[in-house]
Amino acid sequence: MSSEERAREQDAILAALAPVADGLAATLGSFCEVVVHDFRRPERSVVAIAGSVTGRQVGGAMSEIGMGLVARGNDADDELNYLTRTQSGKLLKSSTMVLRDSAGTVFGALCVNLDVTTLHQAGALIAGLAGVADAAPVPTTTFGNDIDSVVDSLVDTHHLHQGKTWSALDRDERLRLFAALDGDGVFAVRGAAQRVAERLGISRASAYNYLAQARATAPAPPQDGTGRQRNDRNGEPA
Repeated sequence: MSSEERAREQDAILAALAPVADGLAATLGSFCEVVVHDFRRPERSVVAIAGSVTGRQVGGAMSEIGMGLVARGNDADDELNYLTRTQSGKLLKSSTMVLRDSAGTVFGALCVNLDVTTLHQAGALIAGLAGVADAAPVPTTTFGNDIDSVVDSLVDTHHLHQGKTWSALDRDERLRLFAALDGDGVFAVRGAAQRVAERLGISRASAYNYLAQARATAPAPPQDGTGRQRNDRNGEPA
């Protein structure tokens, strides 16, 4: 199959899913949002959306979750029934299902987000009355129409995890920071290196240099007994 034929096939799959998104959102109600993503353009990956749980529009950007799938390429797996929290505080129960063409190439995702904030609050009240301990904290995910906000969030998260300013990091710590950002798919976004550089207060040339060094020193991906690469998130064959 030529690249043009593959692109047409992928476009057809995305177009076919737009009414599916509308139908799912209409069935599940106002607390539901269904999003169709095109990974070929991560800066504006939202090609169809029904519902308004995260406030995004067609042409909006993918979240950190989508960027992580892009980073894993054809080894990406579905992410099902997970909890995350928007920056505005909404608690979402979500599933992200990767889209593959007939050759098995991952090129997009169908995402379902349910706003379960009210249900969680009611559950917390009941749990408190019953003397049950609080659940583990839910991570925050950046949902927006601008990919820069997602890149900024990932940089800040990894940088704060280091517990030091950029100038206080040694070479190995800086390389680990860039390796972590690369593993999250940050550099699949056009212009991300410049954005990362600005966020860290370094030059774009320095950012590219650290990225190249991080990739050159990265360990080989873990493998299972068959020699296949494993998904780092769950240790199972991707």
